[in-house]
Amino acid sequence: MHQLLNIELYKFLLIVLRFGSAMMLMPGFSAGYVGTKFRLCIALSISFILIPVIGDKLPPISTSFGNNLSMFLIEITYGIFIGIFMQILMFAIDLGGNLAGQAIGFSNAQMFDPAFKQQSIIINTFLSLTALTIIFITNLHHLMISAAIESYAILPAGSNIITEDIANTISQTINQSFIIGFKLGSPFVAFSIIFYVGMGLLSRLMPQLNIFFLSMPLQIYLGIGLVFITLSTIIIWFCQYYENALQMFLK
Repeated sequence: MHQLLNIELYKFLLIVLRFGSAMMLMPGFSAGYVGTKFRLCIALSISFILIPVIGDKLPPISTSFGNNLSMFLIEITYGIFIGIFMQILMFAIDLGGNLAGQAIGFSNAQMFDPAFKQQSIIINTFLSLTALTIIFITNLHHLMISAAIESYAILPAGSNIITEDIANTISQTINQSFIIGFKLGSPFVAFSIIFYVGMGLLSRLMPQLNIFFLSMPLQIYLGIGLVFITLSTIIIWFCQYYENALQMFLK
């Protein structure tokens, strides 16, 4: 009984190290408004449930302390990689929000973004919180948890860290997130170009007009109107990209 208990505790610890490390970095779960104890309770509860599901895929306990320590560090590394991968996917909405805020003229209007734990443009904060809300409403967070569980198929416990594959995955994800983020913010880039060209022509046609006092309110009103017009499309595109990226990770 004592030996069986040690084996079960060993399996539980391995699962907690990977799943807990991933959950500490997962979007939504890692937000500043989510307490550390709450995240820890979720990670421990799910890890306990996964013992009979993933237990057979885990390597046997070693008698060497060095081997066990190395295995623990590898599991933590895999969990951090999974969490960082999901955070990089969120950078797409972050880039789109930054482009929108700068085009509207809100580049100096910043507030604390709990999703990224930093000061960001107010439009960026609004888009990131909206995207996180839709992710949890549509149960995409279940797909995040499934990705962490199914990672044992592509990243077996106890295997050597494939640094080249991990680096390639991260670099490709960053590249794809940048492309998607620029596409999400492309309406605001086009709006900014058209608006400034129009204001430049107007200042040439009417030099006596104080173009600064005219352009700022107009830029804000038109920009906010463009946000509300494109908001649903931006969130739908981002959620589709997020879902497809997680499904590709599972494959």
